Amino acid sequence: MRTAVYAGSFDPPTNGHVWMIEQGLKLFDHLYVAIGSNPSKSYTFNVDERLKMLRESLPSCERLTISHFDNRFLVDYANEVDAHYILRGIRSSNDYEYERVMRHINSDMAPEISTSFLMPPRDIAELSSSMVKSLIGPDGWEKTVRRYVPPFVFEQLQLKK
Repeated sequence: MRTAVYAGSFDPPTNGHVWMIEQGLKLFDHLYVAIGSNPSKSYTFNVDERLKMLRESLPSCERLTISHFDNRFLVDYANEVDAHYILRGIRSSNDYEYERVMRHINSDMAPEISTSFLMPPRDIAELSSSMVKSLIGPDGWEKTVRRYVPPFVFEQLQLKK
């Protein structure tokens, strides 16, 4: 069985994340979507809120597990859930350079785990959680942000505003 982990902060989940998850389900028999915690980051939403947003934004599927991990390397989490693949998205040349380095470091730590990269389509290629959060505030922000996030996530952003 081909099992992969797609990890991120998902603060908040975007339509780009949803696209990656949909593609991951086409490529792998089982996909773990895992919220990783980075102690150097501050988050808008806590882990439980992000888990709920992911669950509400994705169709229920027995081949999909939504979870989180703390204070561990991604490859250690992947080994724990018996995943042999890590799924990552590349939106830009900056992402490529970062992901290339991480792929090699992950391979040094766990050579049995392969990294697969996907490039999103042009209409969501620049989309990130940080970009979405930066758009919130000015008059009319709702019209712009609504198109970049799933409906439930949009509701949660409105509540946080």
